[in-house]
Amino acid sequence: MRPIRIGVVEDDPASCQLVVDYLNRYQSEHGEEFVVSVFDDGATLVDHYAPIYDILLLDIEMKRMDGMEAARRVRERDDSVVIVFITAAPQYAISGYEVRALSYLLKPVPWFAFSQEMKRSIDAVRRNTDESLLVETGSKQLRVELAEIVYIESIRHTIVIHTLGGKLSITGTLKELEARLAGADFFRSNSCYLVNLRYVVAVEDQDCVLSTGERLRISRPRKKAFLAALADYMGGSR
Repeated sequence: MRPIRIGVVEDDPASCQLVVDYLNRYQSEHGEEFVVSVFDDGATLVDHYAPIYDILLLDIEMKRMDGMEAARRVRERDDSVVIVFITAAPQYAISGYEVRALSYLLKPVPWFAFSQEMKRSIDAVRRNTDESLLVETGSKQLRVELAEIVYIESIRHTIVIHTLGGKLSITGTLKELEARLAGADFFRSNSCYLVNLRYVVAVEDQDCVLSTGERLRISRPRKKAFLAALADYMGGSR
């Protein structure tokens, strides 16, 4: 299981250190692994923001850019990061619904409340991760909803992700993506295609027919396993 990426945005050094200490304690007590980045202001976070974080712990009252404005800017680029506000002024946290914040913690933050909130946040992250794929395309990182991916194609050294809205080209291997999508109802039809079973409407001879009208070849050695995976998917309630 990959580490959970956490951004701590806090302009008070003592408060920031407390949160970092709590994160270290949570890792050791719960067997989690975090990669923590610290920002001393909302502006520092959003200046070059990329959707690589799983959780943001945001102070609300900061000098250059407050946490609420930072959260609004983040939401323009990242729909799925879990946001938790940390504040000494609970009246501000009520506005959190505007940026789909998970919740807020009141300063001074007690360990028990923090640990409970981390558990909720991590559970939300794992649900999000199960439903999306983080990919690098050029110099940008994007989250792609699994439900939007029709199939993934390997063309020489390039991976093309065919989505309902268009195509994305990334570097990588089909084998690597197959491992990342294990258990998410994707199945290899041959050495070139990884197919989202939700879009398969028929199998005719050596082809699978997709709801988009496309036909993808199923290799003979994979056909029996492909049909079994499709039958299992169709028999479920997904």
